[in-house]
Amino acid sequence: MTSPQVLIVQHVPWEKPGRILDNLEDLDMAAQTVIIADQKKAKLPDFDELAGVVIMGGPMDATDFEHYPGLKSEAKLVRAAISVGKPLLGICLGHQLIATALGAKLSKGATSEIGFAPIKSVAKHDYFSMWNKQLNVLHWHTDTVAVPEGGTLLAKSQATANQAFRFGSALGLQFHLEVTRPLLDEWLSEPAMTDSLKKTQIAKIQADFDEYNPQLQPLAEQVFSGFAARCSTYARSLTA
Repeated sequence: MTSPQVLIVQHVPWEKPGRILDNLEDLDMAAQTVIIADQKKAKLPDFDELAGVVIMGGPMDATDFEHYPGLKSEAKLVRAAISVGKPLLGICLGHQLIATALGAKLSKGATSEIGFAPIKSVAKHDYFSMWNKQLNVLHWHTDTVAVPEGGTLLAKSQATANQAFRFGSALGLQFHLEVTRPLLDEWLSEPAMTDSLKKTQIAKIQADFDEYNPQLQPLAEQVFSGFAARCSTYARSLTA
């Protein structure tokens, strides 16, 4: 058996794991990144050798299997990971993929939610033990998803009823705690991310990041170091 690793599923090159990968590396957890959304027969590493799974964001709909057949493989991966208690983390599209794979309904939001805006915590969880009741986070999405039956809602916002949830070994975040300033700058230089934004909106996102990051970084460290620790523990169980 090779050393257990964490699988990171990206959908576009610029939606990278950022702080998630930083925390995995802090615990010397190996990671492999794949992009499989376009693949009818997705090539994935041996599931039994995975210490955890991360599913990142992307511009496509979570259930658009016609144009992105690889999303079916991701949905199967979600269900398989949860069935054996393998740590699973979904960000934005990944959050929606986890929920829809478990039977939750995907809906179009009334408007896109882009930029910093507050979310409210609605349940206690180890990941969010240091979270204030309300926190300004980075949003970048249009679709929304319900909490799957049996899941626990963790956070909501005025525009989006499900901003975070947990289900077994899975944690879904609709918002973007993973983004560092260099990664944000990369997003803002990508036309696919900014075509609908005015220069004033881009400038506000940059200024808001600088204002809110001192509060967000410790929370991001708590969330993602907790996930990395669970992956490390699961890895040890695979080699025991």
